[in-house]
Amino acid sequence: MAKLQITLVRSLIGRNEKQRATVEALGLRKIRQSVVHNDSAAIRGMVNAVNHLVTVEEVQ
Repeated sequence: MAKLQITLVRSLIGRNEKQRATVEALGLRKIRQSVVHNDSAAIRGMVNAVNHLVTVEEVQ
């Protein structure tokens, strides 16, 4: 199964509560923090909702 490395690259200051909650649900708290999740439709949807705040890379 493919995995996604998701990194927070933009600040949450001034963002609405839904975007803040999505980033927190991904497990991100600080800028430049990265997490690895299994590639699934739910994770892809969360990333798509905050794609202007994060970067995504596929990892092995």
